Amino acid sequence: MRPEIHTLFVVAAIGIITGMLHSVLRQVGRDDWAHWVTIVGFVIVLYMVAGYLQSLFQHLQRVFHFY
Repeated sequence: MRPEIHTLFVVAAIGIITGMLHSVLRQVGRDDWAHWVTIVGFVIVLYMVAGYLQSLFQHLQRVFHFY
């Protein structure tokens, strides 16, 4: 499997796990923890995707000759 597809599935899995944890924590009454779990999940995904965004922008610079 290509790394891009693997990363897509990992991001989807993190989103599903984060959503489930958020729902469970809200039902238990821990709204503050639920929000923190969501923020941490978002930061993890953002960190994973940041490398791909950087390579995309570099590729666009090469294609359109923006040096």
